[in-house]
Amino acid sequence: MHDRKCRRVLFIFLMSIALLAGCARNTADEKVSSPGGDSETIEEGYDELKENNSETTADSVISTDAAGDNTEFKYTVDTKVWDVMDDPAFEGYGRLIFPADKTIDKGITLNEVDRILTWYNYVKPERTVEIVNYMKTRADSGEQIFYDIYTEEEKAADPAKENTGLFFFRGNPGEKFAIVNAGGGFAYVGAMHDSFPHALELSKKGYHAFALIYRPGAETACEDLARAIAFIHEHADELEVDTADYSLWGGSAGARMAAWLGAFGTAAFGEAEYPGPGAVIMQYTGLSEVYGNEPPTYACVGTSDGIASFRTMESHINQIKANGTDAEIEIFDGLPHGFGLGEGTVAEGWIDHAVRFWENQMD
Repeated sequence: MHDRKCRRVLFIFLMSIALLAGCARNTADEKVSSPGGDSETIEEGYDELKENNSETTADSVISTDAAGDNTEFKYTVDTKVWDVMDDPAFEGYGRLIFPADKTIDKGITLNEVDRILTWYNYVKPERTVEIVNYMKTRADSGEQIFYDIYTEEEKAADPAKENTGLFFFRGNPGEKFAIVNAGGGFAYVGAMHDSFPHALELSKKGYHAFALIYRPGAETACEDLARAIAFIHEHADELEVDTADYSLWGGSAGARMAAWLGAFGTAAFGEAEYPGPGAVIMQYTGLSEVYGNEPPTYACVGTSDGIASFRTMESHINQIKANGTDAEIEIFDGLPHGFGLGEGTVAEGWIDHAVRFWENQMD
């Protein structure tokens, strides 16, 4: 117990130093909350980051149901975000599909989701439609797609824990799993662009993927990720997942979470000691500190990222490699912050490279 407390105190101290250093260099991510709960905007000019957003639209989605009949799903780009959140299919957790920590105008449609995803670029309406229709189809069929990670008693004691949980994108029974953590500057959780698309693609490759909805704030987010890791290990048989060599993914603030849990482990955040990840997959984060116990790490970033310096990320990866740990980085010319899957950009296909990196770490 003494060792756990020491590790936690050390982490908080190091994280505080890291965040202060990030502020000085203007390379850290978006809006970063300190362990004490204070937050500070550390990069200016965010209003300009949306300039490269795609304005593509999509028609209603057609798919094939289990009986083989063509079925037109309910949601289209013209569906209002609130109609998705209020859908009885998502009773109890619909509010968490979109940022629960933001005020969402009642008139915003799925075609306009980029308006509520601050600091993100290339938000694809057709991808948003695909994801919510995927969720609705699975939920309507009776499949559990959302899991609470805290008990009712824990949520009653800390109401902020009401807005947490795991969205489950199922792969093949018995396959390995990934936890994907969206960014949002520790101010909100941008899952619709920064974790749901990744999780869906991983599930298409046969892997199980969980998209974590966490409490904003650097320390609380890490506590929620530690609990998520514990939850999946404790329910591995029920979830039909292989817990060996799992991976932690994240973009921006979510990448920091993945890196910190990878380096410090679950016990540093109040949980029992569970095995560490086989790989960490990081997108566009200004984290510079290397602690010497990082797992194998893949990273990617754009050269025009005004929030996360590609040079900082490159240095981070080179330090991990210098310690004798497998690591690699892809740097994409001209891309800004928050490009997600990078569909239609020079980064398209990076997720395939990341998956191969993860697979190379598997026993």
